[in-house]
Amino acid sequence: MASFSVSIDSISYLYLELLKKSLTRAIDNEHYRRIPQNDSTLFRKLRSSGYRLVEGALNPLGLALVQQTARTGETMIGIGGLNNIQECVEDVLENEVPGDLVETGVWRGGAVIFMRALLKVCGDLDRHVWAFDSFEGLPRPNEAEFPQDKGDNLWSHSLGVSLEEVKENFRKYEMLDDRVHFVQGWFRDTIPTAPIVRIAVLRLDGDMYESTMQVLDGLYSRVQPGGYVIVDDYVAVKQCTEAVHDFRSKAGVTDPLHELPGNGAYWRKGDSAAVR
Repeated sequence: MASFSVSIDSISYLYLELLKKSLTRAIDNEHYRRIPQNDSTLFRKLRSSGYRLVEGALNPLGLALVQQTARTGETMIGIGGLNNIQECVEDVLENEVPGDLVETGVWRGGAVIFMRALLKVCGDLDRHVWAFDSFEGLPRPNEAEFPQDKGDNLWSHSLGVSLEEVKENFRKYEMLDDRVHFVQGWFRDTIPTAPIVRIAVLRLDGDMYESTMQVLDGLYSRVQPGGYVIVDDYVAVKQCTEAVHDFRSKAGVTDPLHELPGNGAYWRKGDSAAVR
């Protein structure tokens, strides 16, 4: 691997800041729209009728009932989450920690797009980025093998994004090249045979106990000393928190765990030895 010092010039810095705002849609103002009519159920029909009565009173005043529309960015992790990725990637580059950049659970691909952009901006020509996902949402809980996920209904949420849509997002930002690899399937099937030798940054976003444990069991040994493990849902999802604690306990991981503002946490592999 080529030896170099990470140095981001002012133009590259501005590009990365703009990219963060674009991927998260923080660059957009808040958008509002009229509350749409919905007669699909009796309750919604009654509610829509109420809205129309209020609208009738507001229209002469030039007013309307509106609701905020959902953001449509390529990532939900926010500027803070992207800043964390940038800090970790810059650190492994600066300290020449070998290995690729990996995310397991990519949704629309925004975090991995940012990883690829960082490598390009920093001039790293050797590393690859890997995007693992079912590209059809979360699995139903396997309560027999992972009772910690009992009653979890995240699988019913609309989190599935097709592989072609994710690739199109990469194309939109001109980040789809031969250094980007997509691995489609459930983690239980893809992680054990993942063709990755060394990992410098491993980012997990699988929500469930099962998904979190399968990734840590299968890939943590490939994270190189000085590399980083980032867990997106550590604070927000108790099953994920439990999986992280259980894995660190059975694997004897004592590196300090740092919580991030919002949902996540991370640790640097080998930090406990450095403290001693």
